[in-house]
Amino acid sequence: MRIQEAYDIIRQDLKDVEQEFRKNLDSDVHLIRKVGEYILNNGGKRLRPSLLLLSAKLCGYQGDRHIPLAAVTEFIHTATLLHDDVVDNAGMRRGKAAANTLWGSGASILVGDFLFSKSFCLTVADGDLNILKVLSRTTTRMAEGEVQQLLKGSDAQATEADYLAVVTNKTASLISATCQIGAILGKTPMEKENALAGYGMDLGIAFQLVDDCLDYTSSNEELGKAIGNDLREGKMTLPLIYTIKNAAAAEKEEILMALESDELKDSQLAAVMGLINKYKGIAYTLSMARQHIEKAKTCLNTFEPNLERAALMALADYVVERTY
Repeated sequence: MRIQEAYDIIRQDLKDVEQEFRKNLDSDVHLIRKVGEYILNNGGKRLRPSLLLLSAKLCGYQGDRHIPLAAVTEFIHTATLLHDDVVDNAGMRRGKAAANTLWGSGASILVGDFLFSKSFCLTVADGDLNILKVLSRTTTRMAEGEVQQLLKGSDAQATEADYLAVVTNKTASLISATCQIGAILGKTPMEKENALAGYGMDLGIAFQLVDDCLDYTSSNEELGKAIGNDLREGKMTLPLIYTIKNAAAAEKEEILMALESDELKDSQLAAVMGLINKYKGIAYTLSMARQHIEKAKTCLNTFEPNLERAALMALADYVVERTY
């Protein structure tokens, strides 16, 4: 199945989720609606809502609770983007000016807080304690991941294990939760609920691994931000961690100088990218991403073959094949 065919299965549901966004951004405070609509309409992949919708369908869910809950997952994700861009002092998001550039850091943080609060209002209104527990645990893990990244993200001594701990908590935990919520909606046996949660966890890890490769390999137009942005921000992602682990002493020093540079020069970026290529940091990271995708797909073997399972398989393949 091609990725577009996978999205076709949930096309109408995704339109309903978009309507749910607009409805729940309604506020007497004009700035909340303006900032929220700006970032939500800024070209995201809607991966998290799509996974929840497909997981619910895979588990035989027939109601309409999946629509507001899918919106919840995107609200939580969007809140973290608003906060991330402030922490990173980012100027661009998905090819456009970041919200903190247009409205300031204070507005971005507070609108992010609004989206978090609205997410839990919607979850409480849904009334399922199991789903509330999943999202509560998940957002706690995400916050831990953010702090872990703050502590280890610019540490030249950071290990692969440090990096994977951040990725698992910050990115993969929410993607796992979206799939698990679909299973809860479908009242599927615990074995299948755990399988979908595992699928989402490995998919989420792979997604971030590929993202961190694209930061060095994609074009500015495709990525929607400057190439080498992670290096400019001093972030230690796996392509760089693996390169430092294998580089000679003088090369490690060159990378360290680039990481600590207040203004990264094009020549420094080119030198570091040359070393990443020399030591195959991208190839290693993509290989690990593919391993996680194969694990994710294996989790789906618990389910009988059908259209929704094929769509989730296609989404898994897309994660490692995408170019932006």
